[in-house]
Amino acid sequence: MKRLSQDSDWQADVQRYALRRPFLKEQSIWAVWTYRFGRRVDRMPAGLSRKSLTFFYWFWFRLVETAVGISLPKAAAIGPGLRIWHFGGIFLHPEVRIGANCTLRQGVTIGNRVADGPVPVIGDDVEFGAYAQVLGGVRIGNGCHIGAMSVVLCDVPDGATAVGVPARVIQKYDLPQSVAAVEEIDKESREELV
Repeated sequence: MKRLSQDSDWQADVQRYALRRPFLKEQSIWAVWTYRFGRRVDRMPAGLSRKSLTFFYWFWFRLVETAVGISLPKAAAIGPGLRIWHFGGIFLHPEVRIGANCTLRQGVTIGNRVADGPVPVIGDDVEFGAYAQVLGGVRIGNGCHIGAMSVVLCDVPDGATAVGVPARVIQKYDLPQSVAAVEEIDKESREELV
């Protein structure tokens, strides 16, 4: 079995925590370690070692899931560099695919809308605000931001932000244009006063 020091996904996770002794400072890393351990066990050749470690994984998974309130099933495909800020109430569907360097906060749910329905596919470098929900067969592009308490039921293109219930998509390039428009209106208003 691949050792922790040789698991590049786990090393990327630890690097994102940027803490000395993260196991003592961030309970969320317990769930991330458990997820990576389960994935390593699944890659082992069939045999008694794999069977024993699978039993241990399920016991440990339920213990950590109950203790910290984070469910990262080993069947989910999560890229390297996962960072979870805070802990509690985080649930991922086992078929979810999440890219590299994603950030989750407390209360995030990523799953299906109906039983046996499609699940989201999340790109790289996506940030989820607290209590964000992403449901159904949607695609969240690379570099997206999902606002706190948003409920995302539609695709979000690369680099966009989704906010609200149900979430609406706001392109990043709209913000500078909006600021410029407000400044122009403000300038015209001042000229009228003079």
